[in-house]
Amino acid sequence: ITPDKLTTKGPRSLSKLTIYSRQLLTEEEFNWLLKEEVHAVLKQLQDVLKEASRRFSMPTPGLESQLKQENFILGSSTMDQVKGVLTLQGEALTQADINLKVAKSSQVLHFQFREDKQWKLQQIQDARNHVNQALQLLNSRDESYHFQTGAEVNKLMDAVMLQLTRARNRLTTPASMTMPELATSGLMKMFTPPMPGDVMVNFYINLSKLCLTVYQLHVLPPNTTKNFKPAGSSVLHNPGAMFELNNNRFEVSHVHKVECVVPWLNDTLVFFTISLQLCQQLKDKVRVSPGRCLCHRSTVVVFSSLS
Repeated sequence: ITPDKLTTKGPRSLSKLTIYSRQLLTEEEFNWLLKEEVHAVLKQLQDVLKEASRRFSMPTPGLESQLKQENFILGSSTMDQVKGVLTLQGEALTQADINLKVAKSSQVLHFQFREDKQWKLQQIQDARNHVNQALQLLNSRDESYHFQTGAEVNKLMDAVMLQLTRARNRLTTPASMTMPELATSGLMKMFTPPMPGDVMVNFYINLSKLCLTVYQLHVLPPNTTKNFKPAGSSVLHNPGAMFELNNNRFEVSHVHKVECVVPWLNDTLVFFTISLQLCQQLKDKVRVSPGRCLCHRSTVVVFSSLS
């Protein structure tokens, strides 16, 4: 295209040149985005998720004893019926010392983990595994890899976001259990002295908190006229919840819940939020292919030049 042709064709030709120039510029920008900026964001994501993974303190085989042990005190108030000291080492509760003040009694029951036992917190283990899967996805596209389309970037971001969402959900959504499931879980067999038949405990993670719940039960008489309705699955059962186990019917008489914040879990949730935001921002930048985006922009230019 020469200058004389531009002057003889009037506004319409100027409009076409503007469209053509913008098209070239936009395609160049988009190629730069795919080649340079995408990898810059992927590097950011890797750095953030490595920090998250480091918080989970994955033990080296044979060196588990070198993992940092953290003690948490639950139920420090004088009003708390339950007090506990829990030792967390990575994903495992290695020690638990629980005192329960029995309702309507001055009796205090004391339980602790047997020395040969530790309890794996499945939520932490699952969350860590999802973070590592997200890192593997990012590592599969190193700096030498050239993304061809925005759709390819979106596909990777969707896969990473799925793993991060699952990791976050494992920490924010404790597993629901029925009372019989809790009563027959391996957790009940970890204590010395053994838990009495009218006491049950549960440990779980809720957001950044380590939670301990203790249930006190009473046996319903076989000839009771009370309407028996077994409780369903729940994270936290309320007083009055009923269930049947080994031909006996029970009712929850008291529920005691104590909790404390685990700082590194809070850090991890922040890292998840930052990572998900980075993924979404990158998806927003490449959400429309250059062609579709240019058609929209070209139409705007044409109408403005002909008006």
